[in-house]
Amino acid sequence: MELLIMMNTCKIALSSRATVIIPYFPYVQQDKKDKSVHITCCPAGIKEHIPEWKNCIIMSPNAGRAKRMTSIVDHLSMDFALIHKERKKDEVDCMVLTGDVKDHVAILVNNTADTSDTICRDADKLIDAGAVKVYVILTHSIFSGPAVSRINSAVFKAKMKACPKMQVIDMILAEAIR
Repeated sequence: MELLIMMNTCKIALSSRATVIIPYFPYVQQDKKDKSVHITCCPAGIKEHIPEWKNCIIMSPNAGRAKRMTSIVDHLSMDFALIHKERKKDEVDCMVLTGDVKDHVAILVNNTADTSDTICRDADKLIDAGAVKVYVILTHSIFSGPAVSRINSAVFKAKMKACPKMQVIDMILAEAIR
């Protein structure tokens, strides 16, 4: 509704054109489109920010995202694995790893994380399966509730002031706008 009001204001002000950039679309946990024009996690920055990227395996956090991960896998010539989850009442009941991560660096790629419970559990699953390190790449996250404390106690690799396990790479949004 707020977006509609802002767009109407632009129209009333006789703007010839308005471009809307929404890095996080509230109230939406997932999209159902097969191909879309919105920004998703992409290989930008993997080579620059993960030194051991040649020994990496790209992880899909669920079977639904597997198809989208193929573009990253193809672009970087990496192996691929996924974590299949069974849910009961919005909680993960069972997690099954499909693929071999032993002695690899795992890069878990997703668009968003709210409380970070699932990505932390995914990381634990990967370490238990023999992954050397786990990186998580997210494009737009909420980090509500206990998210930061969960990430700080997780097995992730990265660095940031407020949370030493996070690193902000804002070039993806800037590049898309350009």
